[in-house]
Amino acid sequence: MSRHDRAARKLYAWEDAVVAPRDRSLVPFAQLQSLVDHVWQDAGRHFPPRVKPLPRQARRTVARATRTVIECPPELPSWILLHEIAHALIADVDGNGLNHGPDFVRTYVDLLVKHARMDRALLDESLADVGLGDVSEVT
Repeated sequence: MSRHDRAARKLYAWEDAVVAPRDRSLVPFAQLQSLVDHVWQDAGRHFPPRVKPLPRQARRTVARATRTVIECPPELPSWILLHEIAHALIADVDGNGLNHGPDFVRTYVDLLVKHARMDRALLDESLADVGLGDVSEVT
């Protein structure tokens, strides 16, 4: 297993243990674009990614993002949408930045604090507890 895969698994486990229990919201597909637009504008950006339906054949994928498109199911927890927006915020049009590196983790935590009203100290401490506290080493 690659270093990227191990870091991604750690991050997903952290989300399941720390983030998901603190945000039980389910946002209907029809409202997802307005949330993306809001977060994008709040970040001082123009031209937000478009929300599109996740293809039916994507059975193991919860959602996915590029710089220009976020694919989602019929409803999605807001923390997962923020995860995908973080990918879109750090990605370029060639797909660079779509991993779970330090820029992603910093951006994602910032979004969780600002838009999901999560406690930064708790998030930082819990990331450190699972070995993701030094985001300079997350890949």
